[in-house]
Amino acid sequence: MTRHFADLRAPQAADLSPDAVAVLPIGSIEQHGPHLPLSTDLVVAETLARDAVAAYGDAHDLWLLPPLAYSKSNEHAWSAGTLWLSATTLLAVLDDVARCLATTPVRRLVFLNGHGGNSALLQVAARDVRLAHGLRTFVMHPSLPADHGGTSPAAELGMGIHAGIDETSLLLHLRPELVRLDLGVRSVPEQLAGYERVRFGGAVSFGWLSNDFGTDGTIGDPTGATAQRGASLYEAMVTAAGQSLAEIARFDPGPSR
Repeated sequence: MTRHFADLRAPQAADLSPDAVAVLPIGSIEQHGPHLPLSTDLVVAETLARDAVAAYGDAHDLWLLPPLAYSKSNEHAWSAGTLWLSATTLLAVLDDVARCLATTPVRRLVFLNGHGGNSALLQVAARDVRLAHGLRTFVMHPSLPADHGGTSPAAELGMGIHAGIDETSLLLHLRPELVRLDLGVRSVPEQLAGYERVRFGGAVSFGWLSNDFGTDGTIGDPTGATAQRGASLYEAMVTAAGQSLAEIARFDPGPSR
């Protein structure tokens, strides 16, 4: 049985369970330094959502929605190739998708986000959709971005947030034909290491553009990336996604009866 929502016929969509979970992969089309494709975030989000739904869909009644390729990437607006939506537009698109989904019995919607620049906005969207359309909404990531409290390898000084070793390794595993590792160079904004509180994932966040740091658009160190590292990272991502989706499928914030 297909678990792709778009492959259903209309009567089937109307007959879905209220316990079903719709998963919307959200990527981006944006510069990822000279060595990675514009589609990097889309590749990761779409592939992970597809594989997680395939692996765990029957157990938790998961349904894969078509991916959203364009998102809020204006921190990379300076670069050729970046295609981005404004915050207003992205919020409106997500609301429209949720409004349509709410005409089916489905009552759980997951934003599986592959682009760290969307994170804060998706939290806003999740709450707005919850209020406007009555859906239970969730925001999850392939892994938590370093600028939102996640970890980055020590060699990157906690600043491997864009096209660094982990992201490059993932693409070497998932789409090696799109990677030019020979063009990747270390571009860690080491000047930020002197700040204790105002930093990526620190107590004080700051508005930034990816050309603020004097790099080639990379914020990290891709030079040690390998497909083997990417395969290990991806396997862990699929497992973690399955665990998260299992909890989402049974989540109820109300008091136990």
